[in-house]
Amino acid sequence: MPSFPPPGSFTVCEINRDLITHQSLSDDAAKETYAKILGTVFSPVQFQSDLLLVNERGSRDGEGNGGLRVSGGLLGELRSIVGDSFKQWFSLPAGNNSLAQIDLQGVSWHPHKHILAFIAGPNQVFIRDYEDSDGKDPCILTSDSQRDVKAIGWRPNCGRTLSVACKGGICIWSASYPGNAASVRSGVASFVGSLSRSSGVRWTLVDFLRSPNDELVSSLSWSPDGRYLASASHESSSFTIWDVAQGVGTPIRRGLGGISLLKWSPVGDYFFTAKFDGTFYLWETNTWTSERWTSSGGFVTGATWDPDGRMILIAFAESLTLGSIHFASRPPSLDAHLLPIELPEIVSLTGSHGIEKIAWDASGERLALSYKGGDEAYSGLISIYDVRRTPLVLASLVGFIRGPGENPKPLSFSFHNKFKQGPLLSVCWSSGWCCTYPLIFRSHLLP
Repeated sequence: MPSFPPPGSFTVCEINRDLITHQSLSDDAAKETYAKILGTVFSPVQFQSDLLLVNERGSRDGEGNGGLRVSGGLLGELRSIVGDSFKQWFSLPAGNNSLAQIDLQGVSWHPHKHILAFIAGPNQVFIRDYEDSDGKDPCILTSDSQRDVKAIGWRPNCGRTLSVACKGGICIWSASYPGNAASVRSGVASFVGSLSRSSGVRWTLVDFLRSPNDELVSSLSWSPDGRYLASASHESSSFTIWDVAQGVGTPIRRGLGGISLLKWSPVGDYFFTAKFDGTFYLWETNTWTSERWTSSGGFVTGATWDPDGRMILIAFAESLTLGSIHFASRPPSLDAHLLPIELPEIVSLTGSHGIEKIAWDASGERLALSYKGGDEAYSGLISIYDVRRTPLVLASLVGFIRGPGENPKPLSFSFHNKFKQGPLLSVCWSSGWCCTYPLIFRSHLLP
């Protein structure tokens, strides 16, 4: 039977398909369970959830959408597809609340270190370094340039550099160390974040990539090599590929108005974009050609690649069934087929009205998802699935995670993609806590 957390308890971790719960929010629960196996404790971090919820409600109310200003600077192969023949532009109507349903990236783990970043308010980001044993308090990133934060993402293969999507563009933060200050791009108004008292690390705003017409950037995705950053706005008819070292962005227009999200594949040879009219596109990044798909289950609310980049799972606004797109041949081929992944327990147990957010860990063995509506007993829980690829995706329900506090709801969650001891899921809850859950099921880790 799937593990169900009793009311009044909160989840600590998974150990061999059993989701362990505790009655109080403290490090003692971790020390009694997974710390004996992992040798570390991932303490919860508190933040001002009321400010973040106000920000989310503001997104639901939405305002009118600006047009598009074409910026200069083309990136090699992209020259051939930026032209007058693709000026099919769209805008979302005023008052559109679709953005509130999208799985925005509000939590992000550093790809190679145990450093967690998450959106902690309309204009601020928290960074918690679990490798700093003396640093219990998070560093706070805030700046006059950083308004209405919607998504964050660590830059691969580039030390400690974080991108923050916000109103008007993208803030690029880098860590500065005593005697080794981060390099700030010429012309950028530098801003220094809070100082970590224990390590002396200070975060510096080193660049601001300005979006056309001061648009609100609502989606980010780094190329795996860390050279390019893709960004999009639900207000715009294009997405942009940034050469971050040069600070130059190239807009890509192909009828992609009202973009809901975008995702670079883990290998970098494919790229996924979706928009609010229910269509989505698969791109291959060798020649930047694309294939258009149409959904009957509403627009895409969440998407996550498998570790090999040969399959992508998709959630839709009006469906309780996930879709899995499998590539039939190697890149740059766009030959692919879409298969359904049924999750019957979401209906039979929870009585849900739909899937809200999804995350797939880098091993491909655990899938987390949240859902909307349904039975009160299951409201606000996150379901955890054991996943097998044979090569079709088979998902078996392990159980449910309950957050701390009164009636907590998951605001955002993400897996650590390089934690060697198993999946590590972090969740920001509406009760004002960001909690991390080790999912331990490999027998060689157990005593």
